This record gives sequence, C-alpha cells and structure tokens, in this order.
Amino acid sequence: MRDDYLQAALKIIDDPNILVNVVSLRVKQLKRGNRALIESLEKLLPEDIALREIAEGKITYELATPEEITAQRQRSASRAHAVTNVRTTTKYQMPAKSVLQLV
Repeated sequence: MRDDYLQAALKIIDDPNILVNVVSLRVKQLKRGNRALIESLEKLLPEDIALREIAEGKITYELATPEEITAQRQRSASRAHAVTNVRTTTKYQMPAKSVLQLV
C-alpha cells in the first residue's frame, strides 16, 4: 500500500477506522471482478486502487442511522432464535454500517 495514496485518502475520510472499512469493502469488490473507477498506467494493487478512488472522489460512504441499526439488531436476534444448535462465542456489532456509493 502506497503511503501517498493513504495520506490523500485520509484527507477525504479523516477517520482511519471508517477508511479501513471502506477500503476493505472496495477491495473485496475489485477482487470479485468489479472494474476500477480510475485509470492508471502502472499496475496497482487493489488496495491502492481503492485508496485512489477515494482520494479522487469516486467513492463515498454513509453511516447507518440509529433506526437502521436497531432494525438490523432485531432481525439478527430473530434469526438467532430460529436457528438451533448454534453457539456464538462473541457478538460484535459495528456501530454503523458503511455503504459504498460509486459516483
């Protein structure tokens, strides 16, 4: 991962935790075969492509509202009661979901 791309992306998304989540989601999309939204003459890693897309304003995100988080937790709880013989050791709920928006 190139540091100059990382610094440029941090100027757009200043929270490193959110930046990591957005880059991670976009890298998964790129590895599944989605096309890059930028053009480059050099061969870039998927992580670098995602960072450049963020820095150039091609990708944005939005946080979930408290109502959406509550609804998601209720859906998860109802599914957990429907499944038997499943043991969960930890439950980690992210405070907000990230939605990639391709511009």
